[in-house]
Amino acid sequence: MNLLQSVILGAVQGVAEFLPISSSGHLVVFQSILGLGDVPVLFDILLHVATLAAVCIVYRSGIAKLFLSLVRFIGRKAGPEDEGNLRTIFALLVATACTACLGYFVNKIELDDHPRIVAGLFIVTAAILLSTLWFKGKKSLGEIGWKEGLIVGIAQGIGVFPGISRSGITISASLASGLRREDAGEFSFLLSIPAILGALVLKLGDAGDLSSAVQPLPLAMGMTVSFIVGLGSLLILRRLIKKGALAWFGLYLLPAGLAGIFLIG
Repeated sequence: MNLLQSVILGAVQGVAEFLPISSSGHLVVFQSILGLGDVPVLFDILLHVATLAAVCIVYRSGIAKLFLSLVRFIGRKAGPEDEGNLRTIFALLVATACTACLGYFVNKIELDDHPRIVAGLFIVTAAILLSTLWFKGKKSLGEIGWKEGLIVGIAQGIGVFPGISRSGITISASLASGLRREDAGEFSFLLSIPAILGALVLKLGDAGDLSSAVQPLPLAMGMTVSFIVGLGSLLILRRLIKKGALAWFGLYLLPAGLAGIFLIG
């Protein structure tokens, strides 16, 4: 992989990680278009880690509050003001556990070498996003519990499939379980933190394969571009979520999926 290819994939990851159009699916399609062949999964995960840094920056205040409430809970000093944060943490733990269980089996289904199937899953994501037009939740982030965590965790497990947008399906599931738009987005992005870090830990053993396929400079540039573009995409998506505009992306994914099915060789 050369420097230009890495930068292109980094930009694709930055755009598609947060905009609900499936970053993993677009990486598979673009790797096929660029003729890269078999790229180690760890490369994709490191691009995800770069965009994860954008999540930590944008939601640093909320993350800090959750962390402080957890520390007070462990130290048996939690008060009424921590109740909502602790409920959120519990829901995140339930969702993460569901994702880990379901993702373990889903991950065994290899689709990276089947870009046409991935393109077909773009159409599935389009249908999911269009369904959000009917969801009008009223719950705040501090009012959720294990049921909401279960629903969103199952959704994120399905989102392991390339072509199914993780952000799209988890935000849609959060909306379907009753969360307000802005809270649905925040819960989805907070949930991405343990999911991406967990995937990184599982794939660290592939570091040798990665070093032989991607040199340090292209990798660093790809991650840098992924972070910068991802930060901008996340800020844009936050505004679109508040406007209830997720369905717009379905209008992109539908023709993109059809084009992928018929044009990919």
